Amino acid sequence: MQFAEITFTQLGADKVREFLTAQGVDLESAGLRLGVRGGGCSGFQYQLAFDEKRDDDEVYEDQGLQILVDKQSLPYVHGSQIDYVDAMTGAGFQVNNPNVVAACGCGSSFRVPEDEEVSAV
Repeated sequence: MQFAEITFTQLGADKVREFLTAQGVDLESAGLRLGVRGGGCSGFQYQLAFDEKRDDDEVYEDQGLQILVDKQSLPYVHGSQIDYVDAMTGAGFQVNNPNVVAACGCGSSFRVPEDEEVSAV
């Protein structure tokens, strides 16, 4: 199955680069990991972490940075765009995911179409 690219907004890329550079990380072997786990009031939650590339990762490159996604999470997040938001409620990365059909009120969990849930994990 062919999956859509995962990308950064300009601000999302700037914040990832800023953090990785401050940590002295090699941009060739590390990036932002985007994953999914079960939980939350809507069914799934995002997991974002700065991490090293693993053998079984799908790797997307955008704006000179790597987005690392494990194969189990990929069906839930393909086509997403990672942004950085600085609002009165807090600052952090936000995933704009076209696969979401419902999300909780606080925005920390989501649900995808039923057919995707069965085929992915």
